Amino acid sequence: MHFTSEQRLDDDVIEREFTLGEIPGILWTPAAASAAAPARLVLLGHPPLGLGRMYPRLAARARYCAAQGLATATIELPGSGDRPRLAAVDQARADLRRAMEAGEPVGDEIIDALILPLVDAAVPEWQTALDALLALPEIEGPVGYSGGVISIGVRLALVEPRIAAAVLFAGSFVPRAMVEEARRVTIPLHVLLQWDDEGNDRQASLDLFDAFGSKEKSLHANMGGHTGVPQSEGEAASRFLTRHLS
Repeated sequence: MHFTSEQRLDDDVIEREFTLGEIPGILWTPAAASAAAPARLVLLGHPPLGLGRMYPRLAARARYCAAQGLATATIELPGSGDRPRLAAVDQARADLRRAMEAGEPVGDEIIDALILPLVDAAVPEWQTALDALLALPEIEGPVGYSGGVISIGVRLALVEPRIAAAVLFAGSFVPRAMVEEARRVTIPLHVLLQWDDEGNDRQASLDLFDAFGSKEKSLHANMGGHTGVPQSEGEAASRFLTRHLS
């Protein structure tokens, strides 16, 4: 891990950009975090739109967490930003766009081709980033995950024992294979769903929530489209993570 920049935000949060090999990322820590008083870590997931485009929303979520004493970090997803494209995913995205423009149903084959290669590529990178982040003296576990792509969150919750709780954002297509993986997820979950999300299959999100094997899971559904998540939900998600990582 190589830090490339550092700045103190106006609410006393330290923001550092880093590279992990060829992967760019950002780490936010409360100014009070130190080797003597390390902060618990939350991994911030996001859609594959590029860190530059997602930065305002990610920074806002990081600030919510920092107010609770939590550090947060994110990395650029495979095929996003300036990283090499994933040809199969780009083709599936084009097929999806054509199907939706034609008013045709989006079949399992397109969903699998769109999501599964991204999950398979992204999850090991998140785990590598987690190794490097937890090696910093001002960061400690247990760790939380917050965000989407929801299938990435499902896979991480299943395979990464250092993740103790997760806030999952419904709003992306879910392969049937991920529903089966969800049955084996047992950590506490806080799931956000926008009821009128124009790009999401609401019933698929409800089926995924029902499949989770966690004894503690809550579904927070709000009216509105994909980007209309109420501000109060960010605060509630931060409190959920603080409760389970403390």
